[in-house]
Amino acid sequence: NSTYNVSTTAALIAAGAGCSVAKHGNRSATGPSGSADVLEALGVSIDLSPAEVARCIAEVGFGFMFAPAHHGATRFVVPVRRALGVRTIFNLLGPLTNPAGATRQLIGVSDPAYVDLIAEALARLGARRALIVSSSDGLDEMSTSATTRVVEVREAGLRSYEVSPEDVGLGRGALADVAGGSPEANADVIRRVLAGEPGPARDIAVLNAGAAIYVGGDEGTLEESVRAAEAAIDDGRAAAALDRLAAFTQRLAVTR
Repeated sequence: NSTYNVSTTAALIAAGAGCSVAKHGNRSATGPSGSADVLEALGVSIDLSPAEVARCIAEVGFGFMFAPAHHGATRFVVPVRRALGVRTIFNLLGPLTNPAGATRQLIGVSDPAYVDLIAEALARLGARRALIVSSSDGLDEMSTSATTRVVEVREAGLRSYEVSPEDVGLGRGALADVAGGSPEANADVIRRVLAGEPGPARDIAVLNAGAAIYVGGDEGTLEESVRAAEAAIDDGRAAAALDRLAAFTQRLAVTR
């Protein structure tokens, strides 16, 4: 199943809520729009050096690490992945090779068989806090149309549980209502979500943003973090985060 770039939307909302976000992504190999594709459609310059991404995180609160610029070998793999048209080992390796060395992560897995494996790998890699999520309706993110299995990684160990949208005060919606399209179509959905438009697209975004805010802090519940995500949209901070990111990355690209 393919959604409208929910994780990218959630990352922008989390940045608006005050988290420092280091998002690692690429162009789509198996769907119509990857995180790199939709960020470009939103006016973000993505081909930045590691030092420039670090400046984005420090000054804007959000940095996008375009995989080919950080892992040179991936540029040779993308055409093969696109030709295959199915998920491969690189869908698992990507989240585990975050170039920022993030010790707090939200990672989505489309195949529930790998949730525990990735959680154990993150624990061995020194994660302080992480959520590995896989929804029962086939999403590699938290779902508002089904329950989501979660493995939470903490320094004290691993904890497994399930989350439904009702658990955090959200309504249940249809998967078809958050389906993805072209980068331009998805960018339009993201702009409308960040502008405060209610509906299923907003609900799934704030659920995942809440999960990111939850792992980014040390206190509070997932439900409280979802409310914080909603507040970041409603008071304009989430939209402002995108505006700052686009303006800052464009300036970096021009001044090279």
